Amino acid sequence: MGVIGLGSMGEPMAAHLLAAHGALVVHSRSRKPALLEAGATWADTPRELAEQVDAVLVMLPDLPQLAPMLEGPDSLLAAGTELLVMIGSTSSPVAVRELGERLGMESEGRVRVVDVPVSGGEAGAKAGTLSIMAGGAEADVARTKELLAPCGTVHHLGPLGAGEVAKSCNQMIVGATMLAIADATVLAERSGIAPEALFTVLSGGYAGSTLLADKAEKLVANDYSPGGIARYMTKDLGFAAAVAEDTGTSPALLTTLRTAYDELVAAGLGEEDLSVARRFVAERDARA
Repeated sequence: MGVIGLGSMGEPMAAHLLAAHGALVVHSRSRKPALLEAGATWADTPRELAEQVDAVLVMLPDLPQLAPMLEGPDSLLAAGTELLVMIGSTSSPVAVRELGERLGMESEGRVRVVDVPVSGGEAGAKAGTLSIMAGGAEADVARTKELLAPCGTVHHLGPLGAGEVAKSCNQMIVGATMLAIADATVLAERSGIAPEALFTVLSGGYAGSTLLADKAEKLVANDYSPGGIARYMTKDLGFAAAVAEDTGTSPALLTTLRTAYDELVAAGLGEEDLSVARRFVAERDARA
């Protein structure tokens, strides 16, 4: 199989796939020496990759980054081969469905699409414990489960686009939880309670979460080096809003979340890790 996109999520996932399957073809903006030294094969173009595999995992930020790889003489489609495209980005469910239909028609059924957005962050990618939300045809998702098992657990949630709907729901919870943790951290610290002491207490009760466990060290150290980039939350919540409109739903928190993350990005913090929400909250009074 192949992997396109070797960022903070794609590279560790590719390492697990290589170790489990024994061979892997990769393509990205830049070469990853560790993967190549471990035995991965580099493809200079998407077409070159598609000529060597029958399934490819795409770990790019969104569909616009995939689009150029689907057009022209060096594209995935130009190979003219059977190909299962597993889209791991957090994207619009509608756009994923439209893409699947288009690729199916343009390739006369040779190219099939499943959506497989993931949750668990960089830590989950490195540990191989991701929750993978899949949408697509039964047979294609069954194949996906076999291929991606080294990266985590694949859950089949319905037809193409269902994985993206679930990821939108996931991101609403993650976005709300991160802001709640940030609010609580600043409140506690200004009341004389050390963040690490607060997190120890919270982790033993209802407020404990995988997100808190994953981000606690960064929050304590004020380390906002990118893992999951904060500005992506604005994109993800936009997809959630589209799902809400499509289903006639009026979420209680979604508008507030979108406003808060828009404000965070406007404050120049969008390129930092999501844990930068702590700094965002701490500096809000100064910006007011």
